[in-house]
Amino acid sequence: MDSRKFQIQAISDPNSSSTDVYHLALDIGGSLCKLVYFTKDDDHFVDGEAEISSRNTSEKSKGNRDHPVLKGRLNFKKFETSKINDCIDFIKTMKLHLGGVQQQENPGNQPISIKATGGGPYKYADLFKERLGITLDKEDEMDCLVAGANFLLEVVDREAFTYMGDQRQFMQIDQNDLYPYLLVNIGSGVGMIKVEGDGKFERVSGTSIGGGTFWGLGKLLTKCKSFDELLELSYQGNNRAVDMLVGDIYGGTDYSKIGLSSTAIASSFGKAMSDNKDREDYKPEDIARSLLRMISNNIGQISYLNALRFGLKRIFFGGFFIRRHPFTMDTLSVAVNFWSKGEAKAMFLRHEGFLGAVGAFMSSDKHGLKELLVKQDAQQSPTKLSFAVNKLQGPLDGELNGDESIECSVYAA
Repeated sequence: MDSRKFQIQAISDPNSSSTDVYHLALDIGGSLCKLVYFTKDDDHFVDGEAEISSRNTSEKSKGNRDHPVLKGRLNFKKFETSKINDCIDFIKTMKLHLGGVQQQENPGNQPISIKATGGGPYKYADLFKERLGITLDKEDEMDCLVAGANFLLEVVDREAFTYMGDQRQFMQIDQNDLYPYLLVNIGSGVGMIKVEGDGKFERVSGTSIGGGTFWGLGKLLTKCKSFDELLELSYQGNNRAVDMLVGDIYGGTDYSKIGLSSTAIASSFGKAMSDNKDREDYKPEDIARSLLRMISNNIGQISYLNALRFGLKRIFFGGFFIRRHPFTMDTLSVAVNFWSKGEAKAMFLRHEGFLGAVGAFMSSDKHGLKELLVKQDAQQSPTKLSFAVNKLQGPLDGELNGDESIECSVYAA
């Protein structure tokens, strides 16, 4: 690792008086702007120079390297892209951009450069330059998505889990048996990527019916003012009031010959065509529920069909559309389970919405940052990360909290 990239600039953090920014990367999508940045514990550096406390002198990186250790946190934060100025204000207040590579190599001579991916670095390049005086060093979006997913699955402990019938089960990922897999990234639209290894992937399919569809139609059909409000509304609804079920067609009975239960959806929003009702007669929460289920079922089915094309048994779902929402995850899981007859599994990621941002963070280090992040506990495998604050102790139906972080150590070369 190039040590010049990791000189530390002290910041004034309103939430903590003892952290310094180590690095920052961005993923600016059509709906959300995601930030990943590392902050270190203050006692490991003095006046910007590495100084290792005695309790850390025994910690060494892999390959018998003899390098100092930075202990700190990998932090995650998000903003709505429509409120990009809020994101810029946060970066400016926290002085996150002062960890830029170019500034540390040539302070005062070159503009600060921050790694960024997604469409936003093209759209908002001038705004970041004007307000923060930084340039956005653009990284390929697909490269970052895959690199971020691979890193999280290989390195972070208990990153992947299944969810069906209100039951969450964490999956132990065998690094030697991770590939190949299908990565389904659900953002405004949906991209489906066959991943065969580090840097080895192919976009095999996708659909325009994704998170943007849910939010766009939901905004037209309800009075919701935000994606999260619409998601919460859907949790209160009953899609059976809007969807036409198999039982509605077959007099309340199953169509057992082809394996369809009476509660299976025969036609999303189908009751609206036969009921003698106006739109105002339908509850907005029922509309939101039907919409969420329609889109989730569609994504789950298309995902499995693409996995079937390539003989893939594991499907990892990412993207902030999911929001770790129980009904969304359950619907995706049921769809994959139904169409595969139980042979394939839908799996989810704890950091589902930050794949691109993590990949952009990784792209700043061409010398294997993955090998340099290690678990604090010496009894654990040195290739794992641990969560300092385990948010999964709380309700899983909440989205990833912007203040969540991974506690880790970084070997500074």
